[in-house]
Amino acid sequence: MPDDLYTRYQAAHTAHRTHRATCTTCTDSSRCPTGQRLFESFAALQDAYLNRQRKQR
Repeated sequence: MPDDLYTRYQAAHTAHRTHRATCTTCTDSSRCPTGQRLFESFAALQDAYLNRQRKQR
């Protein structure tokens, strides 16, 4: 069974990447409100996943 946190982290990455590919406002240094929300969601889930991985070692 896939790890739920990992699945959510990867889905957030895909959503952010998809938005970034189509948004004409987002750049590497600034994001539109939607892009910022998607990036923050991805970053938070990535941090949570990586922190859990570190603790399991």
